[in-house]
Amino acid sequence: MARLNASELAQLLGRQAEAVCRRYLSNGRKQGNYWQVGDVRNTPGRSMFVRLTGPESGKGAAGKWTDTSTGEHGDLLDVIGESLGLVDFTDVAEEARRFLSLPHPEPEPQSRQFRTPPVPSGSSEAARRLWHVTRPLIGSLAETYLRGRGITNLRRTANLRFHPSCYWRPEGDGPTEAWPAMIAAVTDLDGRITGAHRTWLQRDGSGKAPVDPPRKAMGELLGNAVRLGEAQDVMAAGEGIETILSLRQALPIMPMVSALSAGHLAAILFPPHLRRLYIVRDNDPAGDAARDSLVDRAIGAGIEAITLSPMLGDFNDDLVSFGLEALRAQIRVQIAPEDVSRFMALAS
Repeated sequence: MARLNASELAQLLGRQAEAVCRRYLSNGRKQGNYWQVGDVRNTPGRSMFVRLTGPESGKGAAGKWTDTSTGEHGDLLDVIGESLGLVDFTDVAEEARRFLSLPHPEPEPQSRQFRTPPVPSGSSEAARRLWHVTRPLIGSLAETYLRGRGITNLRRTANLRFHPSCYWRPEGDGPTEAWPAMIAAVTDLDGRITGAHRTWLQRDGSGKAPVDPPRKAMGELLGNAVRLGEAQDVMAAGEGIETILSLRQALPIMPMVSALSAGHLAAILFPPHLRRLYIVRDNDPAGDAARDSLVDRAIGAGIEAITLSPMLGDFNDDLVSFGLEALRAQIRVQIAPEDVSRFMALAS
């Protein structure tokens, strides 16, 4: 099949404007000849109007939309891109073809500027663009999800946010899907965003979305981490975000980082003034290997290394299974005595 250009794709989508809106603007509703929703990112509300009927092109064309609160306007390709958080027009066009059940086009795509120039999929710039369209964690489905995992203290979590309809693509063949997601910013020691981590969620926040894998990271990860608090002389470092958030329930003011995997944990960069590092170990062979490697690196850098070990697979397992008071008691005997009064006082 010959490759359709952007205008042709938009016209085909316009012929099915109501179906497009029901799929990608599901938080809205039909009002006469328009679909009404909060904005092009599928926020609930009534300020954006999508024309459902009209000519295929020109003034009043079906699929054209206007946001009366911001003055933004566009077509249904914009709706697909913004609602799914896509930053590369080739991904937008591919998703449109999937919706329209069109065969794959011939190679060499036609160029079209889609709001901003395209960037490589999975790059640091793609991660930064995704981060810029996220929403606050508090009050979102991501908060609901974390509370279901026993994580209730979410203060100082600015590097965690929420996307209501985040694009998910399978590792092999299969349809593109969109699910709510918790988004974490991966940063370097200077606070610059180098990557992002996505945890896709059920639409009610009751658990992870039924996709495989339900977590993916993008960007430059090696040496960098998801940072919770600004590290100075003491810091805790572990693998998973939920593991670290669970430990923070017992040590709410200790700076911590999530490296996202055992391999990346072993390679984290040390802040310049760090003198004591708590290594938050996962109870598996990969966790043991990461701990051993990180202990060696810390000692070589003149940093005291102390391992914190869970009773079960990780500290979130412990928190969910035994409760917060048991987790506090477990941690109290593993950290340095001076850090008990320094970091556990507010948790007692």
